[in-house]
Amino acid sequence: MNTKLLDEAKARVPSVPVLVNMVSKRVRQLNAGFRPMIKPEFPGEDKTDIALREIAQGKLIAEIDYSASAVNADE
Repeated sequence: MNTKLLDEAKARVPSVPVLVNMVSKRVRQLNAGFRPMIKPEFPGEDKTDIALREIAQGKLIAEIDYSASAVNADE
């Protein structure tokens, strides 16, 4: 994993737990055959680096459902 890419992705998604979840889900998708949203820099580029670059370039964003957390807080 490229630390420069990690820092760039953290600038877009400052919450580390959210970033970890985004990267892990995207890597699973790439491993399952989904196409990358960006062109890999070289053949065989690590899928973690691809996911981090997608996040750093703003191609992949997280949507947070605040209503779900409000329902859980009421219980």
